[in-house]
Parts: sequence; structure tokens; C-alpha cells
Amino acid sequence: MTGSPALPVIDVAPLAGGSAGTVVAGTVVAGRAAAGTVAEQIQAACRDRGFFYVTGHGVPAELLDELAGASAEFFALPAADKTEIAMARGGRAWRGYFPVGGELTSGRPDLKEGLYFGTELPEHDPRVLAGLPLHGRNLFPRQVPRLRELVLSYLDALTSLGQSVLAGVALSLGLDAGYFADGYTADPTILFRIFSYPPPPPEAAGWGVGEHTDYGLLTLLAQDDSGGLQIAAPEGWIEAPPVPGTFVCNIGDMLDRLTGGWYRSTPHRVRNLSGHPRLSFPFFLDPGFAAEVPPLPGRAATGDDGQRRWDGQDLRAFTGTYGDYLLGKVSKVFPQLRRDVLLSR
Repeated sequence: MTGSPALPVIDVAPLAGGSAGTVVAGTVVAGRAAAGTVAEQIQAACRDRGFFYVTGHGVPAELLDELAGASAEFFALPAADKTEIAMARGGRAWRGYFPVGGELTSGRPDLKEGLYFGTELPEHDPRVLAGLPLHGRNLFPRQVPRLRELVLSYLDALTSLGQSVLAGVALSLGLDAGYFADGYTADPTILFRIFSYPPPPPEAAGWGVGEHTDYGLLTLLAQDDSGGLQIAAPEGWIEAPPVPGTFVCNIGDMLDRLTGGWYRSTPHRVRNLSGHPRLSFPFFLDPGFAAEVPPLPGRAATGDDGQRRWDGQDLRAFTGTYGDYLLGKVSKVFPQLRRDVLLSR
């Protein structure tokens, strides 16, 4: 299978329970040679682009097809119906719907609308009772009742896949396969978005989402056939077109920080030029909310190439928990929510 001329396609079956290997409790117990080969491919991809396609993942195509259908049904609803589950109604959990222009990237409104989801937690969960931001129940539309079951099933499937890919990342860094699953992601921060990018107005200069890097460890993106995803590369911006049956995987700022810059989180952006709405499904597997994120031991903490990040930020200068870092980021994305929810309580 081929993808973008500049991005590799990596078969993660040896990590995701395929015939070449199995991961149990974060440890590769079969197909060690195959898993090692996958780890080498992941290392090359993370060092070269920070992006690659994932195949052999085991996520049923029917699940994504049904999720796409339910999502399109939701975004086709009248605005009044969609705003019944507006993010302001999600409180400190920061879940629900936002309209076109409701999310900012680098201070500029994005040309997309979307739904925010995360780990479904009951009201009696200690984190919910404590009012911990980004923790709580999801908001689901009454008009599309099947979306609830589909989203929760997708969260389970992608969490399992993400942990498996992180096992390959750990092996690629000379660490035990279970390094992340037994530590940073034993109780991960799970964030899931469903975005709809309308066709931009004629002569519009804005982006569906502007240049940015992702915040956490790992992103797994499903996208429809519209195209529009672009990735920064030494030779300029390159396309990451949809490849049937794959996810686009990229590393985030915390893996950049953990590796001391040896693996670099790569800027990317989206512009929908397809002439019709574009659906995308980014899933983020991040460190636990209370986890601190120091550089990794040994080789993983060396090898910084000395190049400045796209935004001039030094990730090594950050101290504190991942939750601190994440809240600082999302507060800039939704400044109104920050004022209404975080600062008012």
C-alpha cells in the first residue's frame, strides 16, 4: 500500500494483535522480531516527519463508516438543534458542540465546526466530584441517538490501538514495550473530536485549522476522501491525502518533550478545497492528567538537533503536570469557555 510520496505506511499488526505478534498488558509476547521491525519503521518516521500512516490496526471499517454517517447526520441539523449540546452546557468537562469560528488556532478562528468528547465518567467519579476540568460526561444529540454508542465504541477501539502504537514507540526508543502503558498512559487523558469543515467562501484566506502542533503523545486521525491535510517538511508543505483503510498517526508536544527533541512534533494545517463538507476524526492519546512529563531516560533524552520549533517554544522549559499544560493550551483555543467556566468557579 502506498500513501503520500513523503509519508510511510506502517503495518502495526505485530503490535495491535495481528498474526505477526501480540501485545498483552503492554508487553510484546509474540512476534518479537516483527515488532522490532515495526519499531524501526516508527523510529524512522518519527525522526523524519513525525507523521506516518497506520494499517493493520484491526479497527472495523464498519464502525468508522457508521460513525461518519451519524456525524454527517448531526452536522446537517439546524443550528438550534446542534446548539442544544453547546460546549457551554458541558461545564468543566468541556464537551459538546461548537459552531464554525468557535475554535481558535494561534488566535484566529478556524473554518470548522465540531464535537468534543472524552472518557465517559459518571457523576460520582472522584475527579468529577472534585470539579477537575476536562473530566465528566459527554453530551450527545437527542436527534441522532445512535451517535452515543458509536462514539463510545470508537473511544474503546482507538484507545486500544493507541496503546499498541505507543508500545512500538517505546521499543523504538530502546525502552520496554510497556513503558507508556504501565506509566504515563496507565490512566490516559483521552480526547476525541469530530470536525466538519465546510467549503470556504470564494476568495477566503482562512484555514479550516491553521498551523499547529498537537499537545500530547499520539494522535490517530481518520479522514474522509476530501483531502486537505498538509504537513510541514524541510522542503515545504506536503499533502497527507486519505489512504483507504488507514489512520494518519503523528506525535505530539509531550513526546517531543519526553525525547528531548529527538522525536519532533510537526506543524500541520487543513484547508478544505473539495467543494463539499470534509469530515475528520482526530483521536488524542495523552499522558494522565496528573502525570509529570520529564525527559525519558538514556538515549531518548539525547540527540536534539538544535532547530527551533515552529512557534519558538522550548518544551523542556515546561514544568508541572500534563493537565497544567493541557489547560493552558485549550484555554487559548476557547477563551470564552475559559472565562465562563474556569475563571468563574
